Amino acid sequence: MYVLPNQYKRNRLGISVSKKVGNSVVRHRVTRLIRESYRLNEELFAAGLDLVVIARPTAKGVSFHEIESALLHVASKNKICRQKG
Repeated sequence: MYVLPNQYKRNRLGISVSKKVGNSVVRHRVTRLIRESYRLNEELFAAGLDLVVIARPTAKGVSFHEIESALLHVASKNKICRQKG
C-alpha cells in the first residue's frame, strides 16, 4: 500500500492487480473484494489521503475476511487506520 496526502477532505482509492494474480475474472474478483473491504471500513481511515493498494499473487484464492484483515493490517502499519471495534 502506498499512501500520499491529497488536497481533498476525502480519500481516493486505487487498486492494482497484475496479471501474475490470475486471469481477468480472478483479478476483477480480487479488485471487488479490496474495494468492498475498504468501503465497509472507510470510517476507520484517516481523511484526505490517496491510497494505492497493490494485490500480491497470493491474494488469488483468499476469502473476503482475509482480504479485509490484510487491508486493515497494512493500514494500521502505515498509521492511517484505527483499530476496529
